[in-house]
Amino acid sequence: MLIGEVARRSGVSARMLRHYDSLGLVRPSGRSGAGYREYSSEDIRLIFQVESLRSLGLSLRDVRRALDDPGFTPSGLVDDLISQTRRRIASEMELLTRLRRIGAAEPADWEDVLQIVALLQALGSESAGRRQLAALSSVEEGPVPVEALVEAALSETDPNVAGALRWALAQAGDGGVALLGEGLGSPEAEVRERAVKAIAEIPHASSTALLQDALANPDFVVRRYAALTLGSRGVADAVPTLVEMVVEGANDVDAADALSALAGDPALADQIATRLVDTLVHGPVESSVRRRLAQALADIPGSRAARALVDLSDDDDRAVALTATYILQLRADPPP
Repeated sequence: MLIGEVARRSGVSARMLRHYDSLGLVRPSGRSGAGYREYSSEDIRLIFQVESLRSLGLSLRDVRRALDDPGFTPSGLVDDLISQTRRRIASEMELLTRLRRIGAAEPADWEDVLQIVALLQALGSESAGRRQLAALSSVEEGPVPVEALVEAALSETDPNVAGALRWALAQAGDGGVALLGEGLGSPEAEVRERAVKAIAEIPHASSTALLQDALANPDFVVRRYAALTLGSRGVADAVPTLVEMVVEGANDVDAADALSALAGDPALADQIATRLVDTLVHGPVESSVRRRLAQALADIPGSRAARALVDLSDDDDRAVALTATYILQLRADPPP
């Protein structure tokens, strides 16, 4: 079979077949009367073997070794090919991610594209100072790749850079809220904490809704940050978690302040007092917890809170009794 026919049937170009011949990889078994290459059925079988091995990523040199060396073992070479392929895929995925981020930022021209590329490079810098500068300047330098800011915020360990990234995300609107919400489900506690901190700094209805959902998160740290933020936004759903924080002694002063602010709504004041008091009456409560509950009741208006403080002023623990007595005096004669 002449070279043109072989090329047509095999899908291997005549040029590549000549290259195989020059390398001694697949040499035609004969020549026609006119001197043209003639391939036998064995030659064609060898061509398909070469193409099959090339399809796995083998170089022509490795293909020749595989075909010519009886002692050649493929295991090591296949392992190398697997490693090379993984590196190539990782590189391609990195490129795809970068292109997707550039596209999501909707650049208007090539100048925008170059600015975004520079920002992405700076956010990935080993220098904390450069990363921080990139975060702070991102808002002013054109389209912001929010996805990149979110990824950086969820992975950043330097507190100063992390703060700058949260600020940048807050300036970018609520575009990153959903992506940050995915971070709340991370198996890593540090990522969950970074996510809820970033969400808490975005003053939008979408972030409030996400924080309300986060009150049911199994991670108490996530619930704590969510409750404190929601309390400052006047969301009553935060009350149970804020009371839990007072009991646990976790940011209890901040939680008590949030409860006090929420109690400014008369409709919530009695609900808050009821939850605090119910904690006292249901089961044994350590003296340290009773003292924190007394302090939390200090700024909760209404008779229910006042009665609980009267009871606590007779507490067996002197520190608790003195705390409640002092609070009652302040409530009776508030400072000018």
